[in-house]
Amino acid sequence: MKQHRYRVTLEHLADAKGAASTYDAPLRFEVGNHDDVFAIVARLRQRDDLPPDAATPLAVGLKLFSEVMLENRGHPLFAEFAPHFRDFMKTLKQGPSAPAEPA
Repeated sequence: MKQHRYRVTLEHLADAKGAASTYDAPLRFEVGNHDDVFAIVARLRQRDDLPPDAATPLAVGLKLFSEVMLENRGHPLFAEFAPHFRDFMKTLKQGPSAPAEPA
């Protein structure tokens, strides 16, 4: 399967209390994905139901996770979760739902 290639870097900046990181080095790895993750991030950021600072990590996290699940689709770890994930992705791809009508 043809894949886009990415380098992911995660750097710990501070702990939950605001203290500086005690980790010596960022976490870096290379990964492939069958989709253009940058295009997906751009589309999700254009939606009006999520703020861009939430849409970006959601898109990246989903694409990283879904590619691992796809490449390991026969693994028992994903068996129970896969149908729910497919339903979630269908809902996400449909776009934002219309806002509720005021009562």
